[in-house]
Amino acid sequence: MDLVVAIMALVIAAPVMIVVALLIRVTAGGPAVFSHSRVGFGGKPFNCYKFRSMVANSEEVLKAYLKANPGVVLEWEETHKIRDDPRVTFLGWMLRKSSLDELPQLFNIIRGDMSCVGPRPIVNDELKRYGDHLGEYLRTRPGLTGLWQVSGRSSMDYANRVALDSQYVRNWSVWVDVVILFRTVFAVIRIDRAC
Repeated sequence: MDLVVAIMALVIAAPVMIVVALLIRVTAGGPAVFSHSRVGFGGKPFNCYKFRSMVANSEEVLKAYLKANPGVVLEWEETHKIRDDPRVTFLGWMLRKSSLDELPQLFNIIRGDMSCVGPRPIVNDELKRYGDHLGEYLRTRPGLTGLWQVSGRSSMDYANRVALDSQYVRNWSVWVDVVILFRTVFAVIRIDRAC
């Protein structure tokens, strides 16, 4: 099911992906696709692909911003996100709002790193936040979409994200995946709930 859905989506999305890649190259320079190490099935790391939505020197910009704005440090430590992230370009902001930045993850699905539906792909530093639910997270592949993505996304705190990931794994079925895939379409259309 993952392969069929991912290949069909890739064929449909290919023209959009080409345009997005060209826009990134023209407006920001550098590579259009960014890869970042994420935790996969059984704890095995993999390179998760996304369209680049940040400036090329994002790590340096983040360090400088957190140093100049100590009040934001708690937000970063709590959610691994910043509400008005200075690293994000204008095009990147639009890509994130529309979730188009995640389209390259279709290649991760084809490679077997990810599933169409599953828990949110996390970085190694986030593992400790899963506590007693870590085993459930590691029992499945991360998803391009999931229960968290269609249930409020960044409007909820990290503990609720973990609870939704755990709930998804415990109650998994093909029908749950189908429902989440359909709900994803509407969540993406409602761009006010993205990012």
